[in-house]
Order: sequence, then structure tokens, then C-alpha cells
Amino acid sequence: MRIIPIKHPLNATVRVPGSKSITNRALLIAALANGTTKLTNALFSDDSKYFAQALQTLGFDVQLDEENHEMIVTGLGGKIPAKKAELFIGNAGTAARFLSAFLTLGNGQYILDGEPRMRERPIGDLVDSLTQLGANITTIDDRPLTEKKSAVSGQQSEMSLPIKIIANQLRGGKTQIAGDISSQFLSALLMVAPYAQSEIEITLSTELNSKPYVDMTIEIMKEFGVEIQREDYSRFTIHSSTYSPITNYQVESDASAASYFFAAPAICGGTVKVENISRKSLQGDVAFVDVLQKMGCVVTESDNSITVNRPLSIVGLDIDMRDIPDTAQTLAAVAPFAESPTRIRGIASARVKETDRVSATCIELQRLGVQVEEHEDGMTIYPCKDFQPANIKTYNDHRMAMAFSLIGLRFDGVTIENPSCVSKTFPNYFEVLDTLR
Repeated sequence: MRIIPIKHPLNATVRVPGSKSITNRALLIAALANGTTKLTNALFSDDSKYFAQALQTLGFDVQLDEENHEMIVTGLGGKIPAKKAELFIGNAGTAARFLSAFLTLGNGQYILDGEPRMRERPIGDLVDSLTQLGANITTIDDRPLTEKKSAVSGQQSEMSLPIKIIANQLRGGKTQIAGDISSQFLSALLMVAPYAQSEIEITLSTELNSKPYVDMTIEIMKEFGVEIQREDYSRFTIHSSTYSPITNYQVESDASAASYFFAAPAICGGTVKVENISRKSLQGDVAFVDVLQKMGCVVTESDNSITVNRPLSIVGLDIDMRDIPDTAQTLAAVAPFAESPTRIRGIASARVKETDRVSATCIELQRLGVQVEEHEDGMTIYPCKDFQPANIKTYNDHRMAMAFSLIGLRFDGVTIENPSCVSKTFPNYFEVLDTLR
């Protein structure tokens, strides 16, 4: 897909879909609650559909109304109807991690599998943690553990899908979990913990990356009636409890998806307003506007919208993005248009996402003629005046496609390969992008 540049400063108002992170957390918690929850403004994308369909396969009544962006889930108070199921979750990392924990509450045998890339993404630390709580999780067909070091923690005995979960409810007790590979591991444990047979205490064995996602998990749990005890981000205690269904649960618009439209005026000039999102969002990625503000953009807020304007030029910055790593590629697309270099730090965990996002971003920027240095935990990107035409490889990563399309709004010569990969989280992304014209 060739991206056609926009020759004038932007003046646009857009809306983006519901949050993937909130939709999938609310789906899981609604299935655990005892009663019916309706999710409105729910995200219908590959990831959320895989998750919803997995719940249906497990015997839950999940009604999907894509046209009206609604999902109705009837939870069964911690019970899983199916005693046996094979679940395929594509490359949906959220679904893989959340379901791995959720299925330990059942009584039966479950197999969880995904696409080839999902089979490469780590899940061993979560499996180890669940095993400490009494879960029985193995590889299928007695396949040996993959003896390799994690790209992030350096620890051995990494496991990946497919896995077999022989469930007899979850005993509970004390467990440890790494926080530097994926915050989804901790979120998965937190959400299922109220339904264990005894209290659960979780201790972090490393510093926690992506802290705002854990804050989001805890806040959504609270909205459904369950509160936890915590010592900052080092120890969490969850007592036996039950979630209450919510008649109408409104899902916020996706802050990660909004980041591309916040970034567009930083590249093209002008103004873009994103509706149905605010700084009060549960999502940490809304802080991306702070990054743009430091670069020289003007950010204005209302109760239900955020507007970004680039009045003049922008400058590069040195920034740690460990708490908002999903917006690092967005910043990487903005950085070549700044007047000074940009150093992105703290995103080593991005190497084990849909692709190695650090390496892939550097390779594709270089393909466009941008000078970039790759570091273990990020990259340094230099200003670029002479872009080269290029076909951008997406590595089947939705965020590669969306981020690099932004460069094509300013420079004529950007073609996105496999643009349909955006269906993972934002199926109509390119249609919304066109509205900037």
C-alpha cells in the first residue's frame, strides 16, 4: 500500500476504536463474574475476537455485536463449563497470557496454541509462577522445554506455546514472577487470583516494566468489585473474592491507537483532535502526549478529547519509554523530523513482542535513509532531510505498519507491505488515516 503525502498542515478530528487492553481484561473478568456484563465501545479486532471465541469454545455465553461494538458476557462465578478444549489464539499475546492463568481455575484438560510467532514468544515465567500456585502446565506431546535465554531477563528454561493445562482449580499460596519480560504475566495472575482456593501473594523478582498496564488491571478489578493489597510494585496480596457483573461497562478508546494521530501533526504540522479519550484514561499510553509536548508540540485537553498542535519545529529528546513501550515505534517515526537526535531507552522488552521491534524499527528506518544506532534497550535516531523511497516490511506487526505509515504522510515514497496486519488491533486504521486529508 502506497501512502500518499498530505501537502498541507493538518486540521482534523478523529475517533479511534475501543481499547484492546481494556476489552480483553473486561472480557476475562466478566467471564469470572457471576452474571451478565455488557461491554460497550468494545474493540473488534483479531486479538479481541480470538479471546472472545476462546471463551465461547470454553462454553461461555458470549454474544458479539460488531456493528454496535458490543459484547455481552455471562459469567459463571469462576467456573469453566468445558472439561476439554483446544484453543487457538493467533498471535494474541494478551489472550495467551490471560488464558494460561484463567484455564488453571477449571477442571479438565486444555490445549493452548497460536501462530508460529506466538510459539516463539515467552511464557515460561508465567508458567513457573502458576506452577508454584499448584497449576499443572506442560508442553504438549512431551515436547522438551526450549533451553534458551530470554532476550530480556537472561534466565534459562523458557517455555512457549503450545502448552497443555491439566486443571484442578488453582490452589493458591505464594509465588514469584519476573516483571521485565511482560507485565501481562502479572496482570494475568492478579485477575484470576480471587478465585484460587486460598489467598495468593505475588512477589516481583525483577523491576516491573509497563507499570501503567498493571495499574489498569488493578483499577478494572476494582470496578468489578475486587480490591487487592500491594506494596508499590514489589508485592501483591489477593484474598479470595468474587467479581460483580456490570450492566453497562464502557470501554475507553484505545490510547495506543490514538498515539498515531497524536503524532501525525508532529510530522505534518497543524492540529489533530482525538475524541472519546482524556488524560483521566486508565491507559498509560495516553502519556505519549507528554513526550510530544517535550518535543515542542502544544497539547490541549477537554473532558472527552485531546488535541495536539505543532506550531513550529520540534526537537529530539532522550527518554525512557519502559512504561509506554507500545508507543516507542510511534516516536521513532516522529524522530527523523526533529531538529536534534532522539534517544529511546528502556524498551528491551519490545524485542519479544510481535517481532523484535527494536531491530525491525532500526532496519526499516535505515531503509528510508535515516541514520539510526541500535542499542540493547532501544535506539538513537538522527534528523533526516533526504529520505529514500522504500517498501517497508511490517514483520506481520501491526505497530510497524501504523508507525511507518506516518512517515509517508510527509515523504512521498513510503509503501507499506502487508498493510492488513493492522487488523490485529485497528482493522480500519488506514480508513481513519485517510480522514486526516
